[in-house]
Amino acid sequence: MIDYLILGGGSAGCVLAARLSEDASKNVCLIEAGRDISQTTMPDAIRSRYPGRAYLDTNNIWQQLKARMSPPAALRRYEQAKLLGGGSAINALMANRGAPADYDEWEKLGARGWNWDACLPYFRKLESDCDFGGELHGASGPLRIQRTAWPRISPFVKAVLDTLQQRGHVLHEDQNGPWQDGTFIGSIAVSAQGERIPTSVCYLDDEVRARKNLSIRTGLVVDRILFDGPRATGARVLHADGTHEDVRAARVIVSAGAIHSPALLLRSGIGPANDLKALGIDVRADRAGVGRNLMEHPSIAVSAFLPRATRTPFPDEHHEQAIVRFSSGLPDTVPGDMHGAILSRSGWHSVGYRLGTIFFWVNKSYSRGHLKLKSASPFDEPQVDFAMLSDPRDLERLKLALRFGAQTLAAPSMARHRDVVFPSSYSPRVAAVAVPGTWNTVQRGALSALLDVAGPLRGLLIRRVVTQGVSIEDLLADDQAMTEFVTRSVGGTWHPSGTCRMGAASDPLAVTDADGAVYGVEGLHVCDASLMPSIPCANTNVPTIMIAERVAEMIKGSRDTSQAICRSAPSPVSTESRGIVRHRSVDA
Repeated sequence: MIDYLILGGGSAGCVLAARLSEDASKNVCLIEAGRDISQTTMPDAIRSRYPGRAYLDTNNIWQQLKARMSPPAALRRYEQAKLLGGGSAINALMANRGAPADYDEWEKLGARGWNWDACLPYFRKLESDCDFGGELHGASGPLRIQRTAWPRISPFVKAVLDTLQQRGHVLHEDQNGPWQDGTFIGSIAVSAQGERIPTSVCYLDDEVRARKNLSIRTGLVVDRILFDGPRATGARVLHADGTHEDVRAARVIVSAGAIHSPALLLRSGIGPANDLKALGIDVRADRAGVGRNLMEHPSIAVSAFLPRATRTPFPDEHHEQAIVRFSSGLPDTVPGDMHGAILSRSGWHSVGYRLGTIFFWVNKSYSRGHLKLKSASPFDEPQVDFAMLSDPRDLERLKLALRFGAQTLAAPSMARHRDVVFPSSYSPRVAAVAVPGTWNTVQRGALSALLDVAGPLRGLLIRRVVTQGVSIEDLLADDQAMTEFVTRSVGGTWHPSGTCRMGAASDPLAVTDADGAVYGVEGLHVCDASLMPSIPCANTNVPTIMIAERVAEMIKGSRDTSQAICRSAPSPVSTESRGIVRHRSVDA
């Protein structure tokens, strides 16, 4: 009998598998839709310290997933990882935590016991910080954290930091130190060899993978969770050959991420009753909050063409080398509510190498979106609408970020370190051009050569080809034009969260309790970024790992109900020792 069945092998799922299998008396099965990524099987694009190509490879993502960023914008591809290690295998490697107030806010919103003092021990547990110690940092965790050495910081990034220092943004040592505004060399998660370490590597290392009580199964799509009455008893998983398996377990943990975890709950009959009935799904638990409270960090950017002398001499070095954290000062916002990533290069390709960028996002966003199922099929991606900028505070702060970036790059101290300054975003057009391929390589090579030789015509070339008629000067001079540009161009930061949020039992929109146990059913947990009641002022990967560390300990410490579950679960008819039933599927 499987004691713990983990559905989804992303950042959280790998942590859960490693921690729960520490108890040799418990059998753990981890199921992932994508392929395995281990220390020996990592492709170069994933292994690389410069992470630019990993998320562009469609073999690494859910290829059909699209999302709407804001109401005027069309649906666009939304990259979410589909491989063991999840986002930690394709993200920008950033390893920051957010503000202590973020976690105190979680408790105020109903996630009992999730305040900063309770979370800090798990942030320490997950990390080995190579640069800092003391009460804020860990020294023996699986995730190795360091900062890029100053000699490898690019001339452009150094110039931006100097300019920001002149404008009152002081350089501090530790991004994960005391919460304060200023600039920082970014904290990144890399191995001692300078390579990416997804959770499928740093948590599921060779020693953990060798445990006899741990089974890791990849290439399986989860159709739905199985129940006996109100109790979860396993999951139905689908194979490419048209068969399915009913995998039985004492406890089921959904860790498929903030897009696919709520989708799986909905397909299993947990969600808004009327929506489920409309799709012909039997209602298991009427929980209106499933798929609601969808959060992201809305983003926009300001870029500049780099003269040869200010381009990085280390093309394979990590690009998000420094950050600026500042406070907007708008009413009803928090300190440090704005974030700017200072990039030594803006893309993995030849054009990106010639551009430096300050990539801004609203660190504490207030807009809330939602997702819904299109059908009951696991092969139909849900409808995802982030409704970014629906809260006017988010719109105004993103406009503020554009002004901040333009003023910084236009400063006299930057004159020798940049050429044309222009507004930018990760638009569908930019994403399409960045995809590897022969024709794209030809186009990028031609544009790169033209940019290098254009001289006084460079501004016109960028306006015609890159920004398609938009200039930073026009936006700064016309508030309505800036509003329209930001609303049309806003992007995300691949930080979806909040769609199965923790909360009090009395909260009709809460999906789980503070342990991640789903309300209205038994034996079912959620553990990933979807639990977040509000979005932290951080890249969400490390906070998600922290959540998994803490939920794993909660689950291990909870009352063992496996015997009662075993008595109520249907008996498997084959491969009984693994709790699996295999059938020819008629509906897969």
